[in-house]
Amino acid sequence: MTKIILDKKGICEYQQNRDPYLMIDYASEIIPGKSANGYKDLKNDEWFFKVHWKNDPNMPGMLQIEALVQMSALSILTLPGNKGKVMYLTSANNLKFIKKIIPNSRLYIETIVKSYKRGIAICQGAGIVDENMVCKADFNLILPDEINKYNLKK
Repeated sequence: MTKIILDKKGICEYQQNRDPYLMIDYASEIIPGKSANGYKDLKNDEWFFKVHWKNDPNMPGMLQIEALVQMSALSILTLPGNKGKVMYLTSANNLKFIKKIIPNSRLYIETIVKSYKRGIAICQGAGIVDENMVCKADFNLILPDEINKYNLKK
């Protein structure tokens, strides 16, 4: 199975999020259609630390989930013919926020695709800081271009 490694420039070739909303810096191992792992370095000057919360900065929970989603989407966007397409989050379940993610941390992101059929991906992801799980979630993603191929109402 081919493994793909992407730096930030490479990530931007495959998906459409951009700074400041790009929540991943490096994809250390992508197995198309199966899994994607990598990290986000959380610098002291990240925009969200300034507002969440002033005297107790931490990464907002929904941005933690967004990091998992963006990493997982690379598993689908690296499949042949999907480069640069848009993926959407349609649902997220079993969200767990276990520990704060503070400035100057590296958030390791591990994701798997449990199923991918007809443009619908069922995924799972976890965030890890200093070898401790800090967040996890189950979520579904869709690739509209693929789903539209099966639209029989035309």
